Amino acid sequence: MALEIVWSREAPDDTEEIARYIAKDSEAYAAITVQRFFIEVEELAPFPRMGRALPEIDDDTYRDWIVGDYRIVYRIDEHYLNVIAVVHGARLLTKAIGDRLPRNRKRRRE
Repeated sequence: MALEIVWSREAPDDTEEIARYIAKDSEAYAAITVQRFFIEVEELAPFPRMGRALPEIDDDTYRDWIVGDYRIVYRIDEHYLNVIAVVHGARLLTKAIGDRLPRNRKRRRE
């Protein structure tokens, strides 16, 4: 059974910011990219564990899914797939959206 998708307040803003940036070069590609984010999230809902556990934190309910150069960051709970953010893959996640991630859950480097 597919989980219900819930977008955080900030995640749609992330996609708009990405679209504005891409649109400087191509409005058509910007629209295609953002549409792809929403399609990919819909496809994740039935199989949310397809995404990898975030390497930045030690909680496998937080995951990401790579779409082109971007990471869709989400959290799985019993009934919901919570989209937390959409960020460029080159950005440090903890700097880009650290305030949206759980505190004191960073993985220790061994």
